[in-house]
Amino acid sequence: MADTRCRVELTASFRERLEAIEAFLVEADAGFAFDALLAELRATVIPNLRRFPRIGRRYLDNPPQSAEALAQLAALPTGAPEALREYLHGDYLLLYAAMEANATVYLLSIRHHRQLSFDFARLWPSA
Repeated sequence: MADTRCRVELTASFRERLEAIEAFLVEADAGFAFDALLAELRATVIPNLRRFPRIGRRYLDNPPQSAEALAQLAALPTGAPEALREYLHGDYLLLYAAMEANATVYLLSIRHHRQLSFDFARLWPSA
């Protein structure tokens, strides 16, 4: 998958997280930081994921321990948990799925590295 260029798609949940980050930063009078984040996503993160979709660490390398998180992972579509990866960029942790079948990387969520975890039930509503 590293030899081909992948398509990178932003999911609705990723866009919602970006909107929440923007609102927080604007309220904190730091809108410039959001502009910088968007520029870094465009200039660095997305091009890296297009060329190297497996650049991030496998999400399941450090599997969750709670019964709730394990149940959410078990409810995901077949193959989805193995496709989950984490990409750390600056202060942000991105959750994405690298799907080899259609050569697409789906950006699922973005969090500041100090935030707790990802909400799998919202990321895959059909789960």
